[in-house]
Amino acid sequence: MKRCVCPWNGLVKLGACTALALALVGGSRLALAENSVGAAELGFSVERLGRLDAEINGEIAQHRIPGAVMLIKRDGATALLKAYGMRDIENGKPMQTDTIMRIASMSKAVTTVAVMMLYEEGRFMLNDPVSKYIPAFKESVVAVPTPAGSIEPYVTVPAKKPITIRNLLTHTSGLTYGDGPAKAAYQKANLYGWYFANHDETIAQAVDRLATLPLNGQPGEAWQYGFSTDVLGRLVEVVSGMPLDRFFEERIFKPLKMVDTCFYLPPEKADRLANVYGIDHGKLTLNETAENGDYVKGPRKCFSGGAGLLSTISDYGRLLQMLLNEGELDGVRLLSPKTVELMHLNHVGDKYSRDTHGFGLGFWVNDDPGAYGELSSEGAYGWGSAYFPQYLVDPKERLVAIFMTQLRPAGSEDLNQRFKILTYQALVK
Repeated sequence: MKRCVCPWNGLVKLGACTALALALVGGSRLALAENSVGAAELGFSVERLGRLDAEINGEIAQHRIPGAVMLIKRDGATALLKAYGMRDIENGKPMQTDTIMRIASMSKAVTTVAVMMLYEEGRFMLNDPVSKYIPAFKESVVAVPTPAGSIEPYVTVPAKKPITIRNLLTHTSGLTYGDGPAKAAYQKANLYGWYFANHDETIAQAVDRLATLPLNGQPGEAWQYGFSTDVLGRLVEVVSGMPLDRFFEERIFKPLKMVDTCFYLPPEKADRLANVYGIDHGKLTLNETAENGDYVKGPRKCFSGGAGLLSTISDYGRLLQMLLNEGELDGVRLLSPKTVELMHLNHVGDKYSRDTHGFGLGFWVNDDPGAYGELSSEGAYGWGSAYFPQYLVDPKERLVAIFMTQLRPAGSEDLNQRFKILTYQALVK
């Protein structure tokens, strides 16, 4: 009997591989059929949604992603919610729509919401210096490269002005993830990179240590991605008097019914956590499981508001739907419409140029689709994750779209960007 390569379990007999592949394709078609009436009523072409379906399945078949979950909502109703492929290739466990994912920098939107809730309560002004609440930042200095041939990699100069809360929200604080002239100092302080799950310390201790390191840019002068949102998480703790995990749970997750979103996973949910895969020489390789990662068995002490959360696609969809609804979901209001409006305005002018024209309070914002040059709407906003998920909120089209998988590093893979185009092209009315 001939043999074929199955995208989740190596070589198997043709009959078994074909049967399983047909089962997955059949399940995919069934999911489309079940959603077709609702999708059409919401303005989507079911035939064109099939292009998205085919592209995700094709990436799985070519070993570029292990599996994925996709969610599209319009006007608060679900047009598509579907799982593809596997969450655990080695043990043959399929991806489910309630699979739990590490969402890394998609945590930033949650922290931004928390900050803006406290802002609405009059606890601070956005242009307040953060040192008013976290005194360790009072004497910030900035690393400046020394001339070529110098023994020292950098010298420091005083910050021209203090870091404000708004600088932190817009990533114009001068904080990076350690990249810059002072990289070696960040590495020595165990503060190079975004990963905090293995830190046997509190976020208060980490942020106070961070404040002793030189900034990698003058506050307000450039858009630099990094620890800004982790400092905001500590700000939430200081101002609210609550640990960040408790504030999130009591003030955001419980009210929004986000039942599977947390910093560290309860052991009884470990089986639902997807494995992390990477691409090495064109092949998927296993990088992290619940057993060998820190989100179940780590110190469980350091609450990273910038990159520490776990969630499901449906949970995260509820957060985004709240933002799309101008701060309210199912009768629960977390923010006012004016606050949400402020969040997705461009606050940085032309300083942000990575993907779109502007940056708001916690995510990119598209205030000029022509400058962006890709299919999108004016006013759309979103962000992504080091583990490859991405989200999109489009107020004009009343649309939420999320793509989730677990892939790190991703190599040249870009499905997390192409899914947005495949979503828009299916929207026909």
